[in-house]
Amino acid sequence: MSAPSISEVDSEIKKARPTSELVTSHTVISGSDAEAQIVVVGDNTYGPRPSTYRKILSHLREPMAEFFGVALLVIFGAGAGASVVLSTKPEVSSSTRGDFFSINFGWAIGIAMGVWVSGGISGGHINPAITLAMATWRKFPWRKVPAYILAQVLGGLVGAALIYGLYFGAIEIFEGAGVRTQATAGIFATYTLPYVSPAAAFFSEFLATAILSMVVMALTDKRNNTLSPGLLPIALFILFVGFGVSLGMQTAYALNPARDFGPRLFLSMAGYGKEVYTYRNQYWLWCPIIAPIVGAQAGALLYDLFLYTEKGPLNPKGDH
Repeated sequence: MSAPSISEVDSEIKKARPTSELVTSHTVISGSDAEAQIVVVGDNTYGPRPSTYRKILSHLREPMAEFFGVALLVIFGAGAGASVVLSTKPEVSSSTRGDFFSINFGWAIGIAMGVWVSGGISGGHINPAITLAMATWRKFPWRKVPAYILAQVLGGLVGAALIYGLYFGAIEIFEGAGVRTQATAGIFATYTLPYVSPAAAFFSEFLATAILSMVVMALTDKRNNTLSPGLLPIALFILFVGFGVSLGMQTAYALNPARDFGPRLFLSMAGYGKEVYTYRNQYWLWCPIIAPIVGAQAGALLYDLFLYTEKGPLNPKGDH
């Protein structure tokens, strides 16, 4: 359909005035810096068509927000881990640069920065487990889920690659030239302590992600103590500091399949080999991926079952 002529738009405006339809106009600047008039008649808008770039951006904006959000999460978290772990070798640093709490603080800052950047655009999921929970329990469109998860995983991969490149020299000194082991792989991906049983490791990730999901549901519930979007990252920052100091020791609290699988995928391409997948009978799959996904669903289920009063899968009519 071709765009209407100026006379046709004028005719529409004249027809709209007697019926008190809303008629507004405003000026925008086109790519050539020339002014163009956009006229709104009722529900119809007449004016310049969006550029091809803007059309493409409209489809990429939300996934890219998730990509940058996870990348920031990993940059701050893995960056803190690199500073602490690598500085324990005298050849790298004359003194250690932090401790376990420093690593927790880095991941907490990462979650806050990631949600601040992406929250107003994509909802700030930056976690496939949360995306799936939102699709299941909060009517997040399922058609968007694949793009979100792909963007999240790629964000984790790129964030890990940037930190790896930044600390490459220190890793070479720490490990030995050309040597790559779990000692530095643990900076980027999660591993459990040797004494922790598979059941305990799984339940640790399940429990922590269930709590995360329940808190997210509470913070976004209009009938609960909902926060303004600008304050949500602060609440998540506090939550992740809490996770680190209380539940983080045994499995390094992944809570996020993209935060673990994205960096692990990069490690397998950076010389760490298949060991990043074969560790403890495919630990990478059942602990930092399956456990958080199941845990997020359980947390949302418990919240909706006992606390949620809006319309939802368990309450189709809602409370009036």
